Amino acid sequence: MLAQPPVPKLSISWPVLPEDFILPDAPVENTDQPPLAAALKQPLTRFPDLIQDALIVSNFALCAEINERIICKAPDWMYVKPVHPWQSRQPRRSYTPNTEGAIPQVVMEFLSATYGDEYSVESEENVGKWFFYEQVIKVPRYVIFRPTTGRVEVYSLESGRYSRQTPDEQGRYWIPGLDLFLGVWEGTHEGRTGFWLRWWDAQGNILLFSEERAQQAEAMLEQERQRSQALLAQLCEMGIDPNQL
Repeated sequence: MLAQPPVPKLSISWPVLPEDFILPDAPVENTDQPPLAAALKQPLTRFPDLIQDALIVSNFALCAEINERIICKAPDWMYVKPVHPWQSRQPRRSYTPNTEGAIPQVVMEFLSATYGDEYSVESEENVGKWFFYEQVIKVPRYVIFRPTTGRVEVYSLESGRYSRQTPDEQGRYWIPGLDLFLGVWEGTHEGRTGFWLRWWDAQGNILLFSEERAQQAEAMLEQERQRSQALLAQLCEMGIDPNQL
């Protein structure tokens, strides 16, 4: 847990972002971040209970009003459930907890070569992400991931402050709200080879990517084909015509 000064007195409210509000320009920093975010969402789409009424987004404005000033931060990945149905014909461009739904169960930041404000506890002028997630939104789980090294830090909100969590024997972290384990996997996916964040269920089974499910299905079909061929060969050796069965 970072050494932090006493929390200043804050006036926090939860207004819906005005349609004419100009969001801060926060572009994706490198080409790794979109596939990393997509890899976290893709396996979840097979589970209706995780997807229904949920908001699963990346680089998306998470907003609150602090001391009469609207502040928005854009986590690299965020999961929120439940979220109120979106009524507007315009695409959703921001999310305000408590007014539009629940507090996010988890937010994640993927560190680039240079640090941004992922660890910042600045509370006045710029408002750091750490301070915003911990003291304003009060997100229960904050994940910081370094894709180049595979290092992951998971912080849990305990007594109003983030405390770094210890992984289990497999190096994974339980994420309440999703009821899944989060861990690091090294391999190739979508043309990128390196470290990834992935999900495991409570029984320790990894949630497969779509291409892995397809490969698994192909392997099972091939095994069945081989068993059929072996059975046919046995019947022929016994002088039995399979076509007569």
